[in-house]
Amino acid sequence: MQWQKRGTLFESDACRDRIFGSISKEFVMAFAFPENIPFTAITIIFIVLAAFVGAFVRRVSRDKCLRDFHRDMVTLEDASGKIIWGTLRVENTGLEFVYPEKHRDKDGHDETSYILYKHEYPNIAALIRYHDELSERNKKEREKELKRTYHPTFLRRMKRRIKNIFKTVRDSVMEVVGLLMSHVKKATPAGAVLSSQDKYVSKMQQELISTVGTSYEPLLERYIGHKVVIDMIRGDKMLEYCGVLKEYTADFIETMDVNYKIKEDQPSRKADLIVPRKLGIVRHLGE
Repeated sequence: MQWQKRGTLFESDACRDRIFGSISKEFVMAFAFPENIPFTAITIIFIVLAAFVGAFVRRVSRDKCLRDFHRDMVTLEDASGKIIWGTLRVENTGLEFVYPEKHRDKDGHDETSYILYKHEYPNIAALIRYHDELSERNKKEREKELKRTYHPTFLRRMKRRIKNIFKTVRDSVMEVVGLLMSHVKKATPAGAVLSSQDKYVSKMQQELISTVGTSYEPLLERYIGHKVVIDMIRGDKMLEYCGVLKEYTADFIETMDVNYKIKEDQPSRKADLIVPRKLGIVRHLGE
């Protein structure tokens, strides 16, 4: 049979229908009936997605307060009174304090850093960044940050408000997605596929929720960039510290320009302070 092309039409409509009709049917069958896809392939896809999402989240998500002290000389005061001092490296899974020089412990072991894992964060009493221990470059960067933080401009306040709105909307979207996933599992043919991969779907949801969850606190938002008084528990005492409220998260509060001393017999020194929220609360506006 000879085909003669006239524009985009074939002379034989029957041949055209046989050729393109079979292609259309195969295309529809491939994409409209996901149950024909092997469950092994689907499982592999979900495993890869869960691993990718988990790796990405662990890489980029770090506490905002802790991140501000990254690569600065920082002193760690733990609940037992132990003091660690070094250049701070902040990761999603914990903190590392790199010593300025090699240290030999009582057993004769050489140590160059101290690692605090995330599950040990409840042992933190305070993270202190003393101004006189910073390099000249870090001092200048810190001064610039303090000027931006203290009594922020209208544009900076608006930027923060917009971010908070998006965080709140994002949390709501995550809740809606969870409800939709539950509905799809129960009411659609694809539900059987999703149910069979439930643990991988749950893992991805948990990773995302742990990253995007907001700690928005309306009372604290009003005081961002202002001097505040923090009530801080130190052993069996309640002490007050005054400083500029820089940031807060679900776990920590960060203040700048605080007169701080670790021991009673030491003189106070200017420092920036990160305190666990279980040990410190903003009690008063200080200006």
